[in-house]
Amino acid sequence: MKGILIFLVVFGLLVFVHEFGHFIVAKKSGILVREFSIGMGPKLFQLRRSTTTYTIRWLPLGGYVRLAGVDDESKLDPGITVVLALNNQGKVIRIDASESDLPIEGIPVQITQADLVDDLKIHGYENGDEEKQRTFEVDPDATIIEKNKTELVIAPRNRQFQQANVWQKLAVNFAGPFMNIVLGFVVFIIWSLTIPGPGTNEISKVMTNSPAKTAQLVAGDKIVKIDNKKIANFNDISTAIEQSKGKKMAFEVQTKGQTRKVIIKPKKVKTANGDYYQIGIQAKTNEAIGLKLSRGWSTAVSTTGLIFNAVGNLFRHFSLNKLSGPVGIYSQTAQVSQMGVTYVLAFLAMISINLGIVNLIPIPGLDGGKLLLNLIELVRGKPISQEHEAIVELIGFGLLLLLIIAVTGNDIYRYFIK
Repeated sequence: MKGILIFLVVFGLLVFVHEFGHFIVAKKSGILVREFSIGMGPKLFQLRRSTTTYTIRWLPLGGYVRLAGVDDESKLDPGITVVLALNNQGKVIRIDASESDLPIEGIPVQITQADLVDDLKIHGYENGDEEKQRTFEVDPDATIIEKNKTELVIAPRNRQFQQANVWQKLAVNFAGPFMNIVLGFVVFIIWSLTIPGPGTNEISKVMTNSPAKTAQLVAGDKIVKIDNKKIANFNDISTAIEQSKGKKMAFEVQTKGQTRKVIIKPKKVKTANGDYYQIGIQAKTNEAIGLKLSRGWSTAVSTTGLIFNAVGNLFRHFSLNKLSGPVGIYSQTAQVSQMGVTYVLAFLAMISINLGIVNLIPIPGLDGGKLLLNLIELVRGKPISQEHEAIVELIGFGLLLLLIIAVTGNDIYRYFIK
């Protein structure tokens, strides 16, 4: 249960931050955001603020931002009956097209013609009386209650995504992955602040029955050189010991200002995860805030580099085992959750950066595919036709769906069957 809860929090946060990136930039660009949803499937909860409806859905896997667009235009077919609520100026501010048994208060109208995109007018028979056809002007911020009972703002053409300039489209599509990368950097910094500071070259403790104890090293000693190479911190010590492969090493040690040399032979330690070498010391840590912040930043930068290399390697040598879907992420989260909060933070940061980078891959169905179309539009000076863009998106989505199914099946086999 603990693993499931942590997975839902981690996955939900990743999705929320990603979609919030698209959401906030679209808002700032004047593009209408009709819905901001966390989760998929049937609606559990909805709240409308200004021109956006915020929903939480039953299946806590994924989410989306519903931007006003050609494919998202609200349509009222001739012959259906809706209920219209008017403001004091006689304009339509609310349309109930849900065919609910409990419609909103207003005027029942049988539609003969409606345009909620350009003209913003509804023509129809009031109360079904075919001798009383009326024309109603629709407010640009009017809402429509759809058959699934979700209430959204209509999508006038001048506020649709397709009407934005190419730079605004680029910014909106880039914002989601970018926010995931930013989240990763922020969480890595928080992680660094919550764990002990970086190890220094000063010893804080010497283990009993260890090579360091035999060499008479004590707490307070500073290791300044190993095999005539200067030592700045504990990472330098660990690297030198590991590279020794158990051979004798010459340590130059400072004790109360005086320097002495000792010879130490590292001890080989065997574990389930592999063998390593140690001399049996713990380092004194540096708890300076600035140093911890720097460590968090550098860890995020190095992780970003490793993920870019991994993505490149994936294209050179493709394997499903190099990919993980929700099932794989859940399994990894469950394992990490047993190790403590700091490990969960590091895992969240890594996954967030990974999600951001992978989403930038120029494949239709990912944000990177949309960015590629935006760049083509920038070069051509005009957008690709909606028909061609729809075909590309459909093919890309189909291929992506097949990949997701394959990855999920492979994850189930790797983590629960094999």
